[in-house]
Amino acid sequence: MTTRLLNRRAVLQGLAGVTLSLPLLEAMGKDVAQTVPRRFCAMYTANGMSLPNPKHGIDDWSWFPKTDGRDFQFGKSTEPFSPFRSQISFLGGLHHPNGTKADPHLCSDMWLTGAPLHSPKPGTFNSVALDQVVAQHTKQFCRQPSLVLSIDAGVGFLSRTGTISYNIEGKPIPAENNPRRVFDRLFRGDQTSLAAQREQLQRRIKLVDAVLESSRSLSKQLGQSDREKMDQYLTSLDEIESRLIASEKWIDIPLKKQDYSHLNLEITSEGEPREYYRNMFDLIALAFDADITRSVTFMLNREDGMGISDTFPLKMGLGRTHHNLSHAEDKDGQLAFAKYDLFLSEQVAYFLALRQNLW
Repeated sequence: MTTRLLNRRAVLQGLAGVTLSLPLLEAMGKDVAQTVPRRFCAMYTANGMSLPNPKHGIDDWSWFPKTDGRDFQFGKSTEPFSPFRSQISFLGGLHHPNGTKADPHLCSDMWLTGAPLHSPKPGTFNSVALDQVVAQHTKQFCRQPSLVLSIDAGVGFLSRTGTISYNIEGKPIPAENNPRRVFDRLFRGDQTSLAAQREQLQRRIKLVDAVLESSRSLSKQLGQSDREKMDQYLTSLDEIESRLIASEKWIDIPLKKQDYSHLNLEITSEGEPREYYRNMFDLIALAFDADITRSVTFMLNREDGMGISDTFPLKMGLGRTHHNLSHAEDKDGQLAFAKYDLFLSEQVAYFLALRQNLW
């Protein structure tokens, strides 16, 4: 008999009409089974990028290249991307119709959602973010559906968010910014027996369930402002519960062995900017390499002078805060703003190099 390869889109259909995607099987063919999985990583930087006034004579510091096509010339602030020329495109002149009436600092709210400024549904604002759509399609293959990171932990507030990720209900997903906590969540080994791990995991799931039920009852008795705070808290609990449930099926599967010796888990976002960013990018790269998750968001800066990162240019000797530089009209200010763009490009290029080396 001739061997017939299964179609990757083959599905298992239950009696109730529920369909499930098949996992990758050898019967689907060697090439398909060994395909490197696709990953999604969205990085957001606030306050725009440098576009110097032509009168200052520093056009070579503009974020956008001077020429189009494959042979475009990198500006000084984007030169770190030169090794990845064949994999990079600069897109300009784009615009989302839902953003035309918005405060420019609202960009972080809608960047991955495309939600309108005013939702047609009363009491709602946002919709699901792209990273969470990806997570819904990839969570069956990895230990954690998604990883949500930011320079500041939590969610921030409307139009000055601390996260760019929103769940399927359009509620902000709290971001993590502490490398030690990120590492513990992703890689910390549990030395207890598998049976003990299962028992501990079940206790934690039951505890979260109990807190969720109690909190939802309390939320009904609160005023509007307190209900919004409780909604954020409940969203956080929902995320925790989802991760705990997903973890259960991976208890018996060992994590890929990796070298973590280069990480500095004591650094925080209040420390040296370059070292902080690179440790966070190291963690993302290792998470992808071990296939712990396939969907990541990382908010590199917050809008409108909010948060810790606004002082990073000061720490680098650029003289002003990030938001202040974004409004600079003088030559020195615009040059300093462009130099901070260069700094960010160097960090992202570092991450792209990690990707080539690890997977």
